[in-house]
Amino acid sequence: MKGKMKIRVPVTIGQLALSIALAAVALPAAFTANAQTASNFPGTVISIDGNTLTVKSDAGAAHRVEVPSTAALKRIAPGEKDLSKAGTIQFSDLAVGDRALVKLDPNAPAGTEQALRIVVVKQEDVAQKQQKEREDWQRQGVGGLVKSVDAASGIILLSSGTGATAKTVAVHVNKATLLKRYAPASVRFDQALPAPIDAIHAGDQLRARGTKNAEGTEIVAEEIVSGSFRNIAGTVVSLDAAGSMLVVKDLATKKQVTIHITAEAQMRRLPDRMAQALATRLKGQSMGNGGAQGGNAPPHYAGATGPQSGAPGGGDPQQILNRAPAIRLADLQKGEAVMLVATDGATEVTAITLLAGVEPLLEAPDASKNLLSNWSLGSGGAEAASE
Repeated sequence: MKGKMKIRVPVTIGQLALSIALAAVALPAAFTANAQTASNFPGTVISIDGNTLTVKSDAGAAHRVEVPSTAALKRIAPGEKDLSKAGTIQFSDLAVGDRALVKLDPNAPAGTEQALRIVVVKQEDVAQKQQKEREDWQRQGVGGLVKSVDAASGIILLSSGTGATAKTVAVHVNKATLLKRYAPASVRFDQALPAPIDAIHAGDQLRARGTKNAEGTEIVAEEIVSGSFRNIAGTVVSLDAAGSMLVVKDLATKKQVTIHITAEAQMRRLPDRMAQALATRLKGQSMGNGGAQGGNAPPHYAGATGPQSGAPGGGDPQQILNRAPAIRLADLQKGEAVMLVATDGATEVTAITLLAGVEPLLEAPDASKNLLSNWSLGSGGAEAASE
């Protein structure tokens, strides 16, 4: 297995790891671009006491804001750029978790923060938008590793899926396509920045959303997010559960890498039978017929989703990984093998997806080298673009 590949995950592309942060969709950029001032700031409502809101600004400061009856309170839909489309609401309509753009009254008594106007995006509106976008990315999205980029013709070729599900997808880019790229060392979709097509390179991980053909081999992209990430396979050298990190010896480079584990990291362990069956599947052998009859196919796990084949334990490799039990950092053991997708870095990275119980997969490195990158891309909607 290659020690370093340019790959990614929705988030967050996959876990785009693929989810969309509340701040990313809550308040339109037209309102927040120049809003971070002493008297005008975006934030999140964290408590309500009488007629006073405590709003934690996006800069991290907590503001206790009095809301007099004369203050203008407006509700706007996530992503809406026209304030004239905002509706008037009452103070009682506000709730903890709502996003708010607060404009303070410059004539308020000294030492007091009073609202002149508050524009709100309701938490439930954000949740509905996120769910719709996740479903949209799942229904109209494709993801994989970039094989080639032809900027002149606007065609990007992706290698999508693994094993029997592997295929090449042509992504068509036009002037209306929204192109974004993950920020360095970031796994967050909301931190992705606009970037031209020539910023995308072979080996990058990419997810696109748009109009697909019936075979899923071509897509006219409305939105694309891409990035360079690292694929690591190695053995655990040390663990620090309290510090949320571990050290792994990369089997390819023979060097140690410090892995930081955040709350957003997806961590799972393959049971022995599942790992053996997945390795067999990736080598192009059947998991149905004799494998299932012989008892070697992986059992079904609660929470499995997506189309399954008729054979027991069927499904593509990504669906098989979705069935694997989730684990915590403390569940790992010194000396065991792991595979992970992480931010790009030489000696320190942040994990996006980590998989334990992978010894059988390491015996088939050519077949499994892109497994996790395709899993992260295929397992989450907008977060796969995302998160």
